[in-house]
Amino acid sequence: MNPPLSDSPPYPASDAGRSENPGARPGPAGLVSLIIATYTEGETITGMIQDILSHVRAPVEVIIVDDDSPDLTWKVVQDLRDPRVRLVRRTGTRGLASAICRGILEARGEVIGWMDADMFMIPPLLPSMLASLESADIVIASRYLPGGGDQRPKARVVTSLLLNRFASGVLGFGITDYASSAGGILIRRRVLDTALPQPLGYGEHFIEFLYRCVRKGVRVKEVPYVLSERTVGASKSSPNPLHFFQLGLRYGLAVLRARFRWID
Repeated sequence: MNPPLSDSPPYPASDAGRSENPGARPGPAGLVSLIIATYTEGETITGMIQDILSHVRAPVEVIIVDDDSPDLTWKVVQDLRDPRVRLVRRTGTRGLASAICRGILEARGEVIGWMDADMFMIPPLLPSMLASLESADIVIASRYLPGGGDQRPKARVVTSLLLNRFASGVLGFGITDYASSAGGILIRRRVLDTALPQPLGYGEHFIEFLYRCVRKGVRVKEVPYVLSERTVGASKSSPNPLHFFQLGLRYGLAVLRARFRWID
């Protein structure tokens, strides 16, 4: 998961990002493209990739978009030498949202998804999420459905709950976990003809992306999951209380911006 170091778009003139398989050529029928944005995730990324590959039986490609991690996460991925794993190493751009957008541009699948590098609870859910796409266009993992939960420290649990209650109340459409669209989502490729995520910021812009989709009639389903505290590495979303508060404020403003911005 990338730190919010920059709001740069995915392809500035100085971007030196390199893909092991450049371009988004059409993949085989039924291909699932799963994107993971990384920054200093060398301890977790191999296990995450292995979990994805072991749980997804459909044709799958895992796209790692790494922002030139100083711990050489990109090299860990490169050394796997697995044809199902594609690496984009960006050396001139940083930011979670822009990394995921870069991954979307690289994706060849009929289904595209993204998740954080430390969300080990998501890969076991992928089969049920893929099955849910039979009657939906977007499937989101939610902490707030029966069977879901949040096992992180109490302050983070309460803050996230209040933020999502606020988002659900302001934006509506029955979605219980708007914030989860930043790191636990599957979408059909055709949805991108309806709306595109903005390559800016951390994860708040995915709230607006999801809201634009439901406003235009895109079918959304949620499946429950339990979010646990990471046991390896350090969280980049809340390295200190002040940063966590600032991030929460950005998400809250994103909710208001989504609600009152004109939807074309």
